[in-house]
Amino acid sequence: MTVDITGKNLDITPAIRERIEFKFKKLEKYQVPLISKHAVISTEPNRQFKIEASAAIPGGQLVASAEHDDMYGAITEVYQKLERQLNKQAHKPTARRASHSNKPQIEEIEAEEEA
Repeated sequence: MTVDITGKNLDITPAIRERIEFKFKKLEKYQVPLISKHAVISTEPNRQFKIEASAAIPGGQLVASAEHDDMYGAITEVYQKLERQLNKQAHKPTARRASHSNKPQIEEIEAEEEA
């Protein structure tokens, strides 16, 4: 599936499209399927580039935005934010807090033996 890229006050060149698709492709290393990928690039009146990206995953939605003077810097920031969110979603089942619900009951047995 391709990335839907929209430009506001900006023409989307093949180089921009290639960079955004490359960054979304790097997100596939987490082996979580990205269902719909969308990016919006706009220029602000103060000449900053603003990029908003979203991707749907099973059980959630990833959304990130970044503003930067350099367009490629903004693309990198958005990628890093999406990567952090995807990393958190991918490792959520194996998080430490999930293992606390199955705490062994060794302490109770030791307390009864002492009494």
